[in-house]
Amino acid sequence: MGIFTMAIKDWLLFLCFSAVTLLGPIIFTPIGAGYPDLLQKFAIYGIFALGFNILFGLTGYLSFGHAAFLGVGSYTAVWTFKLLTMNPIPAIILATLVGGLFSALIGFISLRRSGIYFSILTLAFAQMSYNMAYSVLTPITNGETGLQLTQSDPRIIDIAFGRDYGAVLPSSDLFGIDMTGYPGFYFCATMLIICFFIALRIFRSPFGMMLRAVKSNQNRMKYTGFNTRPYALSAFIISGMFAGLAGGLLAVTDPLAGAERMQWTASGEVVLMTILGGAGTLLGPVIGAGVIKYFENIFSAFNDTILMHAYSALPEGLQHFMVSLTSRFVGEGWQLTLGLLFMVIVIFLPGGLMEGVKRILHLFSKKSDGEGPEKGSKQATANPHPVKA
Repeated sequence: MGIFTMAIKDWLLFLCFSAVTLLGPIIFTPIGAGYPDLLQKFAIYGIFALGFNILFGLTGYLSFGHAAFLGVGSYTAVWTFKLLTMNPIPAIILATLVGGLFSALIGFISLRRSGIYFSILTLAFAQMSYNMAYSVLTPITNGETGLQLTQSDPRIIDIAFGRDYGAVLPSSDLFGIDMTGYPGFYFCATMLIICFFIALRIFRSPFGMMLRAVKSNQNRMKYTGFNTRPYALSAFIISGMFAGLAGGLLAVTDPLAGAERMQWTASGEVVLMTILGGAGTLLGPVIGAGVIKYFENIFSAFNDTILMHAYSALPEGLQHFMVSLTSRFVGEGWQLTLGLLFMVIVIFLPGGLMEGVKRILHLFSKKSDGEGPEKGSKQATANPHPVKA
């Protein structure tokens, strides 16, 4: 079976996903999310969540240390910019490879345990990486200030091809196309589409089926003499490579790498993204990443002035009451709204937002069937003794 051999429904899913991703500036403008900086975050953290879902959604291994690979990818990309070239292609390639190598090291040790012990081990490694980047490895990471570009950076490849940035601090560019604004978004969107295609192929492959078997009943597979560890380690490495790529893209759009990207809160955020959207589904983690980043960037920007304008059609007394009520759930209180949303989804939609979408589609499909069940009962009554085939 070739790499591009897929079922028609999978091709339709991939094409629809690609179309929505590329049309993001048009589709998300009505909800205030059509500007490039936020669209870049949608794409980058969508890649991060896609990779995490390959590990957690398919194998059931819950990692609390994936921010370490995100941070390593960012540091690698910035060092590539400083030493080699401002072209983003070498940066994301090296960021992906280094993320994969680092995840292979951590996964080799952490996967000796499972369940909560595995989660604690990955969290410990992530915090060790954060503290090393913050204080121990300051010659490499520049500590709390973060790794930044300077005019004195060697940039060997750029100099070899006669690129001289002069007194201006350079920014990443793809063969002369500046990776800021919408060009930067479309570069990240292209990476997201490629990653979605890879995830789709993994989900539909025998390898993906083996990962689901690991999640379903790993002990039974071990009793039959099947070694599940290489499959779990492979999923861990692939997931780390996705995270490294996401970290590299963060550096491409903003050439800066700091230790805060390795904090446990960043690892917890990708867990929330995946569970909110629907762990084990293809679209769920990307949707979850978009929802959380939308809340973080849009809801957090709401203030009393915006709310007063939103309720301007109400009488003055009711207007002030509604502003005082809703102001607790937006602006600095946006996490309260996100927490309530997450609580509702976990209670009523354990499968995440994708479960809600499936329920709605199922409801509409039942309505479109019309009198299907009733017709079937009438046919059964008319012919109580059907002829067996």
